[in-house]
Amino acid sequence: MKYGIAMFPTDYSIRPDDLARAAEERGFESVFFPEHTHIPTSRKTPYPAGGELPKEYSHTHDPFVALAMAAAVTKKLKLATGICLVIERDPIVLAKEVASLDLLSGGRVLFGIGGGWNVEEMANHGTVFKSRWKLLRERIEAMKAIWGADAATYRGEMVSFDPIWSYPKPAQKPHPPILLGGHGPKALDRVVAYCDGWMPIGMRPSTMKDALGELRKRATAAGRNPNSISVSLFWAPADAAILAQYAELGVERAIFPLPPAARDEVLPQLDDYAKLIH
Repeated sequence: MKYGIAMFPTDYSIRPDDLARAAEERGFESVFFPEHTHIPTSRKTPYPAGGELPKEYSHTHDPFVALAMAAAVTKKLKLATGICLVIERDPIVLAKEVASLDLLSGGRVLFGIGGGWNVEEMANHGTVFKSRWKLLRERIEAMKAIWGADAATYRGEMVSFDPIWSYPKPAQKPHPPILLGGHGPKALDRVVAYCDGWMPIGMRPSTMKDALGELRKRATAAGRNPNSISVSLFWAPADAAILAQYAELGVERAIFPLPPAARDEVLPQLDDYAKLIH
């Protein structure tokens, strides 16, 4: 199993380059950074986990800037978004950002994506909550066209452009792995339709077993090899016995959460997670 870490990179926590360097030194495979472009002050949309929305949601660095910092001080560490809010980004600009990071890092990008939950946040970007998944799919399809073609064009209901030239192209071919965060039958269908991997959050082994069976069933029905779809567990437990159960089920990557805090709080916890690797 591969081991990654995830943390909100904020303006008050350990620097992303310092965290990345420490993670690679301890043998971690990847670092995942989430994103929120902003948080509306209205708080009309409730926090999915309940209670008050944590401070870090409104203090995050741009994930691609943070990951570029991480890339500059590491050699092997995978650079991942966990997740990128594609529904809040222009697909032509985003395609260039992902490709630039992948090329300059030597092909180390994992492109984690999701549909988001904050209605007001995405509305400020012109995105309608009910149609966000359709928009996400079209933007991903458009980005794939940009990454793969010299003169790329795309025709969809929500995304459309005539032939364009856009370089650089990603180092990874045909593009960096696209990992979808989400749960439920519709999420599995989306993974099968246009993604390379599935990334559920905090799923127990018994639930994971059933979900993986369903994922493989849906992939086969769609004419896709189930083994071509990777599975990464977000918010993995720091328990070697339970991690072994996930590995036996076919989970490829365990991603441990870190608090958005200073070095003296983050590094000891990173050391504890590292013991599970070795």
